[in-house]
Amino acid sequence: MTVVESVENTDDTADTVLVDAWKERYARAARDVYRATLLDIATSDPRIFAVDTDMGGLEDTFEAALPGQYVNLGIAEANLMGVSAGLAADGLVPFANTIASFAATRACEQVKVDIAGNNLPVRIVGTHGGFSAAHYGPTHHALEDVAILRTLPNLTVVVPADAAETEYVIRAIADTTVFPGPVYVRLGRKATPLVHDGPYEFRIGKADLLRAGHDVTIVATGPLPVCEALAAADLLAGRGIAARVLNMHTVKPIDEEAVLAAARETAGLVTVEDHVLVGGLGSAVTELTAERSPCRVRRIGVPDGFHDEVGSERELLALAGVSAERIAEAAEEVVRYGSQEAFEQ
Repeated sequence: MTVVESVENTDDTADTVLVDAWKERYARAARDVYRATLLDIATSDPRIFAVDTDMGGLEDTFEAALPGQYVNLGIAEANLMGVSAGLAADGLVPFANTIASFAATRACEQVKVDIAGNNLPVRIVGTHGGFSAAHYGPTHHALEDVAILRTLPNLTVVVPADAAETEYVIRAIADTTVFPGPVYVRLGRKATPLVHDGPYEFRIGKADLLRAGHDVTIVATGPLPVCEALAAADLLAGRGIAARVLNMHTVKPIDEEAVLAAARETAGLVTVEDHVLVGGLGSAVTELTAERSPCRVRRIGVPDGFHDEVGSERELLALAGVSAERIAEAAEEVVRYGSQEAFEQ
C-alpha cells in the first residue's frame, strides 16, 4: 500500500479519476488506514513491530501476516510502554497501540521515564482521541492527552486531519533517520470527511494551508475541528471576511513560522480543537504569540468540567461549543478589534 501519487492531468476526466480514486481509498476510518499502512511498511522492514493491548483489528491483519513482528500484551498499558521502550533500545521500531486516554494518563509515567526521557523511537498510536468515543461516556473521553504529552521531552505530537493524512504521518515516522525520537499520533474512531481531494505536500512540523485569507486566521487540529474550521471560513466569506485556515496537524513542534506570519498579517487568530482549552493547541499558539508576536487569540475547545453526557462525537462537540457558527463568531470578534497595529496601540 502506497500513497496515491500526483499525476499530470490533461483534462477534467483525469482530474475526476484521481479524485474518485483518492476518495475510494480513504473513505475509511483513520485507524483502519493506519493498520493497513503499518502492515505494508513492516512487510519490507523487519525492524517494525506492532505492540498491542487487545485493541482489536491488529491481530487479524498484522499478526496474521507477520506474527514474528507482533506482540499482544493484553490490557496493560504501562507494560506496553516499558516493553516498547525495550524493543526500541534494541534497535527496533515499535508502534505501541492503545487508546489515547490510556496512553496519556494510565501509562504516563512509563511514557515519561522509559520513552521520552531516553529519547527512544517509540511510535505511540492512540485511537479514540477527543470525543470520538463519546458513546462510551466520560471514562473514554481523551480530552487531556495533547496537554499532557506535549510537555514531555523529545516527544513529537501529531494529530492527522483525516485518513489520508494518517497514511502520510505513519510513512513519515517509520523513517528513524528523519524522526529518531518518540512520536505520539492521535487518531479518532470512525471515518471522518476528507480534507483534501488528492495528494498534497505534507511535512511533519509544517502547517497545511487550507484556505488563504488576510482578515483573520483559524488554526485547527484534528478531523472534525478542521472540518468545522473550513465550514466557518465559508460562513465568514458570506459575511465579507476572508479567513485563512491552517491545519495544524503537528502540535509539537508547532509551525512557528506559520503562526507568527498569521499574527502579523491578519487581525488575530482563532484556535479550534477537540481537547480541553488548557494545554492543547490553543495554549501552544498563545504561548508562542505572547512571546514573539502578541495578537488577539480566541480559543475554541472543550471547557473545563467533567463532561458526563453520552452521545455522538459531533453532538458532544456541539455541546462544548466546537462548531462552525461559534468559530465564525469568534473570528468576527477578532476582526472587529482591528489590525495588529491597533492591538499594539
